[in-house]
Amino acid sequence: MRAMSETSPPSPDQDDPRLEAARKWLKQQTGAEPPDWQPMAGDASFRRYFRVAIGGCSRILMDAPPELEDSAPFVDVARRLRDVGLHAPEIILADLNQGFLLLEDLGDDLYRDLLSSDTVEALFGETFAALAVMARDVDPTGLPAYGPELFAQELDWFTGFYLEKERRHHWSDGQRKTWNRFCRTLVENALSQPQVFVHKDVHSCNLMRTSGNNPGIIDFQDAVRGPVSYDFVSLVWDRYIPWPRQNIERWMEQFRLLAAPDIPGDRWTRWCDLMGLQRNIKIVGRFALLKHEQKKHGYVEMIPRFYGYLMDVLPLYPEFGDVHELLRDPSCAP
Repeated sequence: MRAMSETSPPSPDQDDPRLEAARKWLKQQTGAEPPDWQPMAGDASFRRYFRVAIGGCSRILMDAPPELEDSAPFVDVARRLRDVGLHAPEIILADLNQGFLLLEDLGDDLYRDLLSSDTVEALFGETFAALAVMARDVDPTGLPAYGPELFAQELDWFTGFYLEKERRHHWSDGQRKTWNRFCRTLVENALSQPQVFVHKDVHSCNLMRTSGNNPGIIDFQDAVRGPVSYDFVSLVWDRYIPWPRQNIERWMEQFRLLAAPDIPGDRWTRWCDLMGLQRNIKIVGRFALLKHEQKKHGYVEMIPRFYGYLMDVLPLYPEFGDVHELLRDPSCAP
């Protein structure tokens, strides 16, 4: 199982205290001392993953230092997904105090590597079905609310880290008023939708083709209670594969019939488009934040893809013409 990463996987090192502690923990729990610890790709957190062989079975050892990463949400959300028949990895062993989990290995077949114009209908079909189960059947009780404060924080990443730090954009008073009004519209759009279980990072590197019950689902620990369109737009405006607008609109209707059949089609399309704008603004800002705050420079290379999504959708809504004009300005565009 490979978690999404734009950085190189860590290398096992005998002088690594966390790795040595993980070896000791695994031996205490299983009696096994796997000779080979294959480092797996990580994600944009402090977690690390290693593939190990235990009793003839391939497993994934997740190392999440408890002072930096709380693994309790991972365990909780995995249970919620598995309780409704979705294929989150089975948690075989967990020690939250030390931050070690032993997981089912979902393999290496990322949807990112399998998706093409020939395969997308089948792969998205099974994914839409899984996302509809998430929205309808996964209990969101007790999950953090994807509310106004979090939306505002994410939109602020774009202005603070992308426009001001990365692009060194200087605002006029009129531009700030335009932007603030636009952001209020995006937040109102999100809050007006049914609030359901939201994975929050559905894309082709967090979906796995497994031997059965597809898709395998990973990187779900940040799940929230939020807008019903969110996971869908995360999938179709993918970071690796751009799809034609006519495909996206057809998939909007396909997913609406599964997850929100009582919502009129024109309202659903607007919900999806504005939710996509919010998410893609957030991602551009997040990638700039990773560069300027955490010195992770690799993510900024993907900014043009997500910025392009903004420029594709904004012209569809004349009410956002001033925002489109702002983001077309050379001081803003990548």
